[in-house]
Formats: sequence, C-alpha cells, structure tokens
Amino acid sequence: MTALAKERLRHQALAARSGGGDAASLMRHLQDVLAARPGAVLSGYWPIRDEADPRPAMAAHAGPLCLPVVTARGTPLIFRAWDGDPTRLERGGFGTRHPEEGAPEVLPEVLIVPLAGFDRRGNRLGYGGGYYDRTLEKLRRGGDVLAVALAWAVQELPDIPVEPVDQPMDLIVTDREIIRP
Repeated sequence: MTALAKERLRHQALAARSGGGDAASLMRHLQDVLAARPGAVLSGYWPIRDEADPRPAMAAHAGPLCLPVVTARGTPLIFRAWDGDPTRLERGGFGTRHPEEGAPEVLPEVLIVPLAGFDRRGNRLGYGGGYYDRTLEKLRRGGDVLAVALAWAVQELPDIPVEPVDQPMDLIVTDREIIRP
C-alpha cells in the first residue's frame, strides 16, 4: 500500500514541480543556510528535468564542493570532489553529470538533496531508487551531516507515508521559506 501511495504522491508532486517558482528567493534562502556552514564540504547535485537548481548557491559557497555519483543500483552514493568547472564533468545515469572518475572521493558535511515532494515533518519523497536514503543512513552513522532538501514550494505534500528506511531531512529550503522540521 505504501509503494502505491508514494507513487501517486510522486506523480502529483512532479506535476506541480513543473510550475517552478521564484529562483532568486530560492537561492537567497539556500545561501542563508549555507552561510552558517562556511568551509564545510558541500554536496550539491546537477539538476535534471525541472528540479530546483542548486548550482548558483554552490558557486557562492566558501568551501569545497562535491557531486554525487551512482556506482551501482541499490548502493549508497559516493561523492567526488568538484572544482565547479562544468567541463570537468561526465554524463551519469538518469541525465545527471558528475566529476570524472579520477576525481578524489570525499565525504560531504552538508548535502543539498533533490526530491519529488516533501512534507512539513521533514519527509522527502524521492524518485524511488532509495539512493539518498541509503547514503544518508551511512553518512549519519559516521558522524554529523546536514541534509538540506531543495524544492519549489509547490512540491509540498500534506503527508508522505514513511517507511523504516526513509531518512528525514534536517531542513527544507523552498522559494517561500526555510522549513525546520
């Protein structure tokens, strides 16, 4: 039942996401969050389709950057250092881009996380692969990490069904506000 409910909510949230939002406000809010963690190793993502784009805030971050890499189905993501130069990226699965294979692996301290939908309790509805849930579980076992969901406000859902493997977000940044669940 939960998988079917999540699929319906995912469809609803993705349809709403196509409407976008105020990109300048979204970046202002994200930069406010990142300013509290200067020097932290920051993982963003290369946006696909109509995802909220974290790259302007990443470029302004006063610290090292990295991007996630999918290495195999059903495994946590790894993160490779990135100097911000888009010409040093290669194509990944799902339409993403990531640093070249020779780039060093790093452990992020702050992750900007993409999503399909979110609720005010900090629950994130992803795309169904579980990559970020497995990754956050592993990173949190190793120490302090801040998970920041990035979304348009229109992606908010009233209530997302939660399974034991689902990892909550610490913050949700939208174009309207910063939500602290």
